[in-house]
Amino acid sequence: MLSKRAKYGLRALVFLAQHQGEGLFQIKDIADTLNIPRKFLEAILLDLRNEGILQSRKGREGGYFMERSPDTIPLGRVIRFIDGPLASVPCVSQTAYARCDDCPSEKTCVIRCVMKEVRDATAKILDETTLDQLVSKAKQLNAIPELEYQI
Repeated sequence: MLSKRAKYGLRALVFLAQHQGEGLFQIKDIADTLNIPRKFLEAILLDLRNEGILQSRKGREGGYFMERSPDTIPLGRVIRFIDGPLASVPCVSQTAYARCDDCPSEKTCVIRCVMKEVRDATAKILDETTLDQLVSKAKQLNAIPELEYQI
């Protein structure tokens, strides 16, 4: 499951990617626009800056902006950075492997087999989807008018 921290981080990154080239955005403005608690967002953006995904400038005219082009940032990288491994069980993790204490044999464990398929499919989607693609999807979704029914 995606943590609230990862969800907020992705929302902020999509916002900054949508407004790339429009200047710097202060935490207050991002937090207010996206309805994210300011202090929580501040910690997330600082981590993303330290990871080299965002850049910031201090001062009255400072703020955050994209360090790299959104088409070079896969969601898998962001989610792994914020939440850790994508695997739902440790015995199929590629970055944090650990044998399950209660498993008699990994070779014959049907749960491990299925969870590996889940991990592989999830990783494929997240590693092939970039922030730029999320921006495009957001434009498509915003272009669809919401229908209002009245009787």
